[in-house]
Amino acid sequence: MFDKGTYINRRLALCNQVTSGIVLLLGNEESAMNYTDNPYRFRQDSTFLYYFGISIPSLAAIIDADSGETILFGDDQTIDTIVWTGKLPSMHDYSVQCGVETVHPSVDLKRYIDEAMLVHRKVHYLPPYRPENREKLHHLLQIPMNGIGSGYSPELVKAVVDQREIKSEEEIVEIEKAVDVSVDMHVAAMKMARPGMLEHEIAAEVNRIPLAAGFNIAFPIIATINGQTLHNHSYNNRLKEGNMFLLDAGAESAMGYAGDLSSTFPVSRQFTPQQKEIYELTLKAHQTAIDTLAPDVRFMDVHLNVCHTIADGMKGIGLMKGSVEDAVAAGAHAIFFPCGTGHMMGLDVHDMEDLGEEWVGYDGEPKSKQFGLKSLRLGKTLKPGFVLTIEPGIYFIPDLIDRWMAEKTNRQFLNFDKLLQFRNFGGIRNEEDFLITPKGSRLLGKPCPKTIAEVEALR
Repeated sequence: MFDKGTYINRRLALCNQVTSGIVLLLGNEESAMNYTDNPYRFRQDSTFLYYFGISIPSLAAIIDADSGETILFGDDQTIDTIVWTGKLPSMHDYSVQCGVETVHPSVDLKRYIDEAMLVHRKVHYLPPYRPENREKLHHLLQIPMNGIGSGYSPELVKAVVDQREIKSEEEIVEIEKAVDVSVDMHVAAMKMARPGMLEHEIAAEVNRIPLAAGFNIAFPIIATINGQTLHNHSYNNRLKEGNMFLLDAGAESAMGYAGDLSSTFPVSRQFTPQQKEIYELTLKAHQTAIDTLAPDVRFMDVHLNVCHTIADGMKGIGLMKGSVEDAVAAGAHAIFFPCGTGHMMGLDVHDMEDLGEEWVGYDGEPKSKQFGLKSLRLGKTLKPGFVLTIEPGIYFIPDLIDRWMAEKTNRQFLNFDKLLQFRNFGGIRNEEDFLITPKGSRLLGKPCPKTIAEVEALR
């Protein structure tokens, strides 16, 4: 945990942004894998971590926006649980660590909410993403289950986003710890991958590294020779000469802060000429994004600059034709780049995504519905203190190529005959994490090898 003053100040700042009423924050419960006593690894709700720093199940808190009072709700261990888990700190001990003076048992939460509602006080809550918290809100607030998702407080969501999107110096330290371990994960994969190995052998080593460092993985590892599948979590393929290997993996620090990196390298000792051509274009697009990062720049413009770079490069190769400007406006480039250039990162690898992309990435404005552009998670104006990923990629997705070719989609901008020569190429993505500074941006953590020379030197 950070010093208790950090959590006290965060809660006071939240009170200053929420006009009146009480803020109800729910922690997470343990989630059973296949029966109650065999749960998945517990992960506390990130917003609860942000304001309290306590990572144990079955907690809730009330922050009174009018008085500034905070009450923590939770239960001390019984002797039955101590037998299985060993003795843990008491609720009083936890409350002292995060600067909360008042603690009540969990059973008192319903009574407190009832009393507030009886005098018509507004109860602010965040959009729930776990079913058990939906049930809690239904029980506590007497809201129909089908109304829980729409009854959240936009005022609270905006207040939380405004706070969490600006990372403090102590948060940056935690994030850089996670990024450094993430780099070690990628370097290990680049060094060990060989023809004849199975993907899961590499995934296992990548998973071992954060655990050995006292960290965890920030999200399920993507380790695949099928890089054209954006979220490929299968590890069953055998590596062969001529394949490329895409790794998307990141570490999570003990305090819950994430790193998120991607790398692509040849299974052979060197890239083929065709692989080099496409790989160099992805690096050019990557650098285009980095060069554009600065305060007061819309990330939508960063993304569109990347799209123009990719479209222009594809035109030079002969895979695209016509006006680059018109092609990007029509979304023709999305056959190669159907996703976004980056996303916010912090306590969540996709930071605050549970609060809604329209709030986190677009300040409440609606997102585009165009194929490709609709997958951009961040479009709003950048500010100092933002932490985000840069991850443009180029993907040759056979099913997408076949569909567009059959339907003649964007045929005025695409050379389908030549495109068929790349149908089984795969996909390439490199990803790094950046902090927006008052004058530009800064790479977080130690550099991960990404140039052709750097990557081939490890093969």
